[in-house]
Amino acid sequence: MDDEFSKRFVGWSFVAAAVMLWAGWVLLPVKIGTYFEPADFARIHAQFQLWIWLFRVHIFGMVLTVVALVALGSHLAHSSARVVLWPGIAVAAAGTIVGALGSAFYYHHGAWGALETAGRSAAGLRAFVDSLLIDTEYVTCLVRFGRVFSGLGLLIVGFALVKWRIMASGIGLAAAVLGLAAMALTMLLPDKMHLYWPLFHLQAAWLAVTGIAVLRGGLKGTT
Repeated sequence: MDDEFSKRFVGWSFVAAAVMLWAGWVLLPVKIGTYFEPADFARIHAQFQLWIWLFRVHIFGMVLTVVALVALGSHLAHSSARVVLWPGIAVAAAGTIVGALGSAFYYHHGAWGALETAGRSAAGLRAFVDSLLIDTEYVTCLVRFGRVFSGLGLLIVGFALVKWRIMASGIGLAAAVLGLAAMALTMLLPDKMHLYWPLFHLQAAWLAVTGIAVLRGGLKGTT
């Protein structure tokens, strides 16, 4: 019974992370680019409560991704895969949390800016946006850091899943490919951050597929 509860917790953690991560972003009525634009704040203000709650859902999805990965590692604590699996989980978790901090910057400044700039002239709005440039430039580094190292962790996790046949080989291979793609895209094209978003959808799909596979009994606690 305990083993079945453990598997259900792992599976539903992955599914919940996928749903919150993906839906929170896709349904967000105003999506901020790499840098804030003057028009962003009026659009956020027009749908303020919906925007902040969906952004919170998205950030919670990032945190639940860490929960799911740690739950997976904990379930396999007695497997010989743990020597490879846990370092991957640790790196992926660190990268994901850093990415969540980067997202929290856009969440906070978007909400604060929407209230702060309400009723300002075009010149005042432009001055406010310009005041955010230095901070945003720093945060883009955090976002890249998060993407690269969550990708590295996912690559290692994928290797462990395949080597120890913990799940269907396609799930492990997909994790490794997605992790490698995240690293390559971010490091080779650091100024093209928008190109990452198709990969984001694939990563959310991987979380969902992994969770469903676990719930259907496709997780082996190998020794």
